[in-house]
Amino acid sequence: MTSPSETKRVFIGGISGGIGSAVANVLSSENWTVGGFGRPSDKWSEFTENHPHLKLYSADATDSEAVEQAFKEFSGEVGGVDAYIHAIGSVSLKPLHMLSTSDWEAVLSTNLHSAFYASKAAVNIMRKQKHGVIVLFSSVAAQAGLSNHEAIAAAKGGVEGLVRSISATYSSNGIRANAIAPGLVETPATSALTSNEQARRISERMHPVGRIGNADEVASLAAWLVSDKGSWMTGQVIALDGGMGTIVPKPRA
Repeated sequence: MTSPSETKRVFIGGISGGIGSAVANVLSSENWTVGGFGRPSDKWSEFTENHPHLKLYSADATDSEAVEQAFKEFSGEVGGVDAYIHAIGSVSLKPLHMLSTSDWEAVLSTNLHSAFYASKAAVNIMRKQKHGVIVLFSSVAAQAGLSNHEAIAAAKGGVEGLVRSISATYSSNGIRANAIAPGLVETPATSALTSNEQARRISERMHPVGRIGNADEVASLAAWLVSDKGSWMTGQVIALDGGMGTIVPKPRA
């Protein structure tokens, strides 16, 4: 369960990204105290205009010390962290024979190592509180076996293992942990995959519902997971992928 205080406190990794900003908008509208970290961008000034009480911290998600410091500053300022949402990731699609060692390490650092750093910082705070919720992000690629996704599939597979083990280890401390595994979601980070009309049509056809997702849909699920309505959910990886990972639709005309 979350804090008994009227206003709950959420910290968002990657708050300036497409999904992170959507999560911030949803939870702000639900009267959460919202903070987040990431690399400063033009969106930060937009956030502060729309949400004057939003608390932003500059931190590189792949720098463990910077992430830990951001958590400490936010927690110290607002009195704790009821929920952490890790909306950080990258889109790097290369077949194995074209992946350099630096490519591989960059994907693991951005997607898996960052999740470890932030989850550890969150758990350190939540254990003392005896409550908290963590939401990480996987990908349909972790389970579906998609071509050219070797690096991202491996990294996100690690995230799925991480979230299940966090849940198992810390459920007795009142901490829940789940992951969302989206299909292709339209955000600035995926624009290279959706800006070309032909590429977009191919992506849409890979999803049985016939379209790609949007950030608001993902944010709504994340908001439910950290709410009291989701308090019986832990240790789960929830597919939000338009059916891509589990069903084969009838061919479209």
